[in-house]
Amino acid sequence: MANLTTQEQNTTQPPLTPEILVPRLGDYLVEKGVISVENLKEALARQNAMRGNNQYPQLGQILIEMGVIDRLSLDQAITEQILQLREALQQYNQQLERRVKERTIELQQALQKLSELNQLKANFVANISHELRTPLTHIKGYLELLIDSTLGPLTEEQTQALKVMRQASSRLEKLIEDLILFSAAERGKIQLALAKFDVGILCKKVAKNRLENAQKKNIALHVKIAPTLPQIEADQEKIAWAVDQLLDNAIKFTPEGGKVTLTAHEENGAIIIAVSDTGIGMPNDKLKEIFEPFHQLDSSSTRKYGGTGLGLALVAKIVEAHNANIRVRSEVGKGSVFKLVLKAT
Repeated sequence: MANLTTQEQNTTQPPLTPEILVPRLGDYLVEKGVISVENLKEALARQNAMRGNNQYPQLGQILIEMGVIDRLSLDQAITEQILQLREALQQYNQQLERRVKERTIELQQALQKLSELNQLKANFVANISHELRTPLTHIKGYLELLIDSTLGPLTEEQTQALKVMRQASSRLEKLIEDLILFSAAERGKIQLALAKFDVGILCKKVAKNRLENAQKKNIALHVKIAPTLPQIEADQEKIAWAVDQLLDNAIKFTPEGGKVTLTAHEENGAIIIAVSDTGIGMPNDKLKEIFEPFHQLDSSSTRKYGGTGLGLALVAKIVEAHNANIRVRSEVGKGSVFKLVLKAT
């Protein structure tokens, strides 16, 4: 019967009649017992013979001419099939609407669960960070007492070892502070202490604190501040943290003998703080990923550069809290440029 159905399909363009809306009319008439298989075969043969020369023979009309069915029975069969098709379409639409509703509910539940998990994660990070801060404070305190020989004299080797421990505890303290800041940002609780300040002074101070790191890698650190800059109203501590983070990254990802430049200038009523480097750079399709928390372009166990992947995510959060924006341009093997665009007062 399938071959008969295939033969029923006209290759020419038939006139618009109810019959063209009904697929498998011949099969349907055979199934209903209105015509026989032999009747259908003969009608299809006649239909194929009549095709061409702009003729559009319709199977129903041929069956009427053969005398195996009357017009009333044919119209009734066509109407029945159209009604069945409409009912099937309605049922399909109802099923589709139900599936869409069910899927929408599932997605809403998944989003709600994801939101709850993110909140739990942020709360956990905040709680554990605060818990770590207390014992670390004690450790740093006793390290200072030992280094200052308050608790007794030390050999030179012991003093040097304690200084290494102090540096390690300082790095750990910075990580904890970053985690606390990150958890606050994730919960939308970044509090800004707004005040007017001089961006040039801030940039020079931050650069001075990073000079030693640059010198250890034989990296030239340049600072170029426009001579007259208007003040900005922002959280000075957090802007300094963001600039410091950009400098730290630039130095980290720039090979020995490279160059890092910190600039600040006014442009179209905004203050632009830019950090550029001659480092490893990044492909354009990866630029958006660098602002995702805990994300690093090289996440392998043998990656060359350290870090938690929080720095740039926090920079973006701080910039967002100031209703400012951050821009980045990079090219693999040639370096990167990060720009903080802040409103001038």
